[in-house]
Amino acid sequence: MRGNRPGKFRPWEADGAGDIERAIRHVLWGAAAPFVSTLLGYMPLAHADDREASPGLAEVVVTAQKRAENLQDVPISIQALGTEKLEQMNVASFNDYAKLVPSLSFEDSGPSFEHSYMRGVVSGGAGQNSGSQPSVGLYLDEQPVTTIDGDLNVHIYDIERIEALAGPQGTLYGASSESGTIRIITNKPDPGAFKAAYNLEGNTVAHGGNGYKLEGFVNLPLTANAAVRLVGWDEKDAGFIDNVPGSVTFPSSGIVFNNAGLVRKDYNDVETKGGRAAVKVILGDNWTVLPQVMGQVTDANGNFSYNPAVGDLETVRFLPETAHDSWVQAALTVQGKIADFDLVYAGAWLNRNLHSTEDYTDYSLFYDEAYGLGMYDRDNAGHLINPAQWIVTHFRYTKLSNELRVTSPQSWPVRFTLGLFQERQVNYILDPYIVGDGSDQLGSVPPYDYSVPGWPGRLWLTDQVRVDRDHAAFTEISWDIVRNLTLNTGIRYYTYDNTLDGFYGFNSTYSTSEGVATCFNDVPFRGAPCSDLAGRSTGSGNTPKVNLTYKLDANKLIYATWSKGYRPGGVNRNGGGKLPPYKPDYLTNYEIGWKTSWLDHTLRWNGAVFDEKWKDFQFSYLGPNSLSIIANAGQAEVRGVESDLEWAITRGFTLSGGISLLDPKLTQEYCEDPTLCGTPGYEQYAPNGTQLPITPKVKGNLTGRYNFPILKYTGYVQGSMEYVGSRWADLRLVAREALGQEPAYAVADFAAGFQADGWTAELYVSNAFDRRAALDRYAECDPATCGTVAIYTVPNQPRTLGLRFGQKF
Repeated sequence: MRGNRPGKFRPWEADGAGDIERAIRHVLWGAAAPFVSTLLGYMPLAHADDREASPGLAEVVVTAQKRAENLQDVPISIQALGTEKLEQMNVASFNDYAKLVPSLSFEDSGPSFEHSYMRGVVSGGAGQNSGSQPSVGLYLDEQPVTTIDGDLNVHIYDIERIEALAGPQGTLYGASSESGTIRIITNKPDPGAFKAAYNLEGNTVAHGGNGYKLEGFVNLPLTANAAVRLVGWDEKDAGFIDNVPGSVTFPSSGIVFNNAGLVRKDYNDVETKGGRAAVKVILGDNWTVLPQVMGQVTDANGNFSYNPAVGDLETVRFLPETAHDSWVQAALTVQGKIADFDLVYAGAWLNRNLHSTEDYTDYSLFYDEAYGLGMYDRDNAGHLINPAQWIVTHFRYTKLSNELRVTSPQSWPVRFTLGLFQERQVNYILDPYIVGDGSDQLGSVPPYDYSVPGWPGRLWLTDQVRVDRDHAAFTEISWDIVRNLTLNTGIRYYTYDNTLDGFYGFNSTYSTSEGVATCFNDVPFRGAPCSDLAGRSTGSGNTPKVNLTYKLDANKLIYATWSKGYRPGGVNRNGGGKLPPYKPDYLTNYEIGWKTSWLDHTLRWNGAVFDEKWKDFQFSYLGPNSLSIIANAGQAEVRGVESDLEWAITRGFTLSGGISLLDPKLTQEYCEDPTLCGTPGYEQYAPNGTQLPITPKVKGNLTGRYNFPILKYTGYVQGSMEYVGSRWADLRLVAREALGQEPAYAVADFAAGFQADGWTAELYVSNAFDRRAALDRYAECDPATCGTVAIYTVPNQPRTLGLRFGQKF
């Protein structure tokens, strides 16, 4: 088959190409031809048609600007992953699509605890339940589902597309879209035809167990104007981290604690079940009503990090660790026309419940070693008991959102969008620390004098209610100054009102600085004995945007944007008023970008160059007693380039990929106490020029897919690679020294399969070379304070081999 190499295919000789286009084609093909020829030379090319020029890339329609538009006409740095791409790349979760978006980075502490960041706008430590709001907004269709402590890890199936909007989206998307927005767009009911599909998958993880995935949907027309769409999934992710035998000795009492009852192989398994139901009703010629309900339950066991000091993918944990995350969103979208104007109402109610247990033995050990606190942990007879602590957490989170907007006709030379937005988020936080062997029934609890009143065995209690309120009015106006030059301006006026009320701390017999001793009343707060916290943070402002777009021709445009995003201020937990509320932070973006199509629409190349100024950014860290503290740390800057490319080289072979190059750094030193700035070993310090944490300077991906006829079927092979540069887990120098740098890594995935008559069979291998990547590093206690305790690494999933079968009707 060597003679079938496409060496004589010269796309620059195609009819109708201008001189510039011919030159560009010549350069591109000259660079790629050796690689393509070598690759295709070993593939079964059954027909000459496979070497013919591609018919072109399909048009991608997005709604990033809250109107349907061709991706190539939208002057925003945006990546859109459509249904076909999501299926080809086996995308089922946040981690899967994060690999395909170079501008997106994240912290990952396990399912339900992912925190996303875009363009390097991250200071570290965000995502605490009483901390800063996220800097990246998450939307499910038209409704925001951004939550404070961990993103909703929505199972990706029967999804129309995922849109990743990089840079501030403050005008249209508001407070938590300071550095970007991720939009998950579901497939809607279709009254036009019956449709159904299912997928079955089995997989096995190297060094771990076995998993499976079941997915299916059905689209049922009810009448000519109504349909229902039902979707369901059940997924089991195999564990791959082993809890191995170990023990710890507490110095104050000499008590030895071992984990014999919890030793288990592959103990971090996960099961996710969920479903979606939507009804679409078309009323007359202009109105559509779409109610939808979606829910998901995730049950995770164990811990998703390992201790390199113990062994590869091994850890020593002493108390039960689980997470149960369940959420339901009910949404209503109404679309219609009044005269020539489009009207959209989008409302939603989100209810999320998260129950988890976490082993805090390392935390207890450090405070016993440093301060001898284990001497206070005694039973009712006064005998010393095991001072190991664990946390049993109950969070209930609700979000009510409403948006109403009107849009002028797209054909007008001056177009506008006007909207009103309201949102109310409530987070009920119950977070007790239990001392002893983890069971009150055995009587191993501290004496009543040391327990929080009404909570026997609970040395510490957090019982709080956080309410975040947001109101906004926004507009965007586009003016076609001349035929190929458009000015777009927008502004969002907002107000926020955020409160945090309740109780946190110890009994007064244990501490006089936090808890009962600092309560300002004796009135019980929910289950707590009294209130020692009542804080409020309010403010108002605006987030403007100016964009100028110039179309070079029908297939190419360039744009320049100045835009702004923000996060609202909030309340520090600060018994006795020790810490003031933290202020909003603001991100100002200067950006030049391009959207281009070449080679008869077979090559799409987009990108942007940007400079972002981050003012008074919110920095979160763990203070005494692992109490989250948020400070406005100062100024930072992120300069970067991001680009993505998709090239249909032949009718059967496509290359796609993207890259992000960043220089994220402080432009003003961070120093909590100015009298100690630069002092060796001062823990709350980072000098000017320090690289911001979490985000690598380089991140990129590349995918090649080749479709070929074989007998009566269509076969395919696919290979992809992701590269992530080195990162730091913390901003502060002392914490960096304790945690160490997270090294760069590259991961390769491969797949091969057949398609015919509506069915697909595929064999795939993810992380084919079993590369161990460090997604995150942390310690249970603030590493700047107690970095000598165990440092944990959150790895990527080891090599996974899977077989998938699917069918569409």
